[in-house]
Amino acid sequence: MDLANQETVKRLAKASLETRINLLNLCNRQVIHIGGDMSCCDILTVIWQYAIHYDVKNPRFEGRDRFVLSKGHAAAVTSFSQAAIGCYDVEDIFKEYATDFGRFGMHSCNLRNPYVDVSTGSLGHGMPIAGGIAAALKVKGSKSRVYTVVGDGECQEGSIWEAAMSAAKYKLGNLAVFIDCNKLSFDGRTAEYMPVAPLKDKWKSFNWNAIELENGNDVEQLVDAVDNLPPVESDVPTVVICNTVKGYGISFMAGNPSWHAGLISDELREKAIGELKAAYKERWGDE
Repeated sequence: MDLANQETVKRLAKASLETRINLLNLCNRQVIHIGGDMSCCDILTVIWQYAIHYDVKNPRFEGRDRFVLSKGHAAAVTSFSQAAIGCYDVEDIFKEYATDFGRFGMHSCNLRNPYVDVSTGSLGHGMPIAGGIAAALKVKGSKSRVYTVVGDGECQEGSIWEAAMSAAKYKLGNLAVFIDCNKLSFDGRTAEYMPVAPLKDKWKSFNWNAIELENGNDVEQLVDAVDNLPPVESDVPTVVICNTVKGYGISFMAGNPSWHAGLISDELREKAIGELKAAYKERWGDE
């Protein structure tokens, strides 16, 4: 990777760190899906701060790329990722989260938040809607891409595979699915409750362009995946399987199913932030 791209990767790594700190500060005040937010934080950072074509002053601009959070529980990290590009102030999220008048909550809602294209929460719904949006854009001859983030536990839903068949049938090369493959769901390990492996082989058998990242929490690998997406005019949809860690970067949270959702104490918040900053400094040499 050349110097310019290394600078981009470092910028995104710092942005991801800042989002994780915001998430921990919010989790100190409100119940959020902290484990899954942490696992897909890097994916959301790269999509919103690198990949997406978007006008924050006109969230309904017809030429924009679309985003659907199929993994609807990751609403908090999505809100902070949008705030990072100027959709709203970070403080708005802290003030309005889980309030009667607020734009922000446990799930994304387009009735209150104009920066949300699709309300999500019930798993298995968002990705099929993303496919429908991609199909409509293709009919219109649009150059826009549709990005959607799906959980690996969500891939237990039959609606995901119906949508996968449909996307291949209608040659939706403008659809990019990123799977947050953290191996855990609310019930526990996906391999124990309802195995979805081998994911890459499954998606390939549905005639998708399937890419698997060894470390889906590495922004460098994510940037490379975005850079190598086929053009929107292509006939084959793409899935990027991101092997991540639930609660990534935090010793007491990583891979721990008990941190699916909840509140974090002052003491644990400070410990977690310290660990994240130390890891960033070790990799990049500064804070």
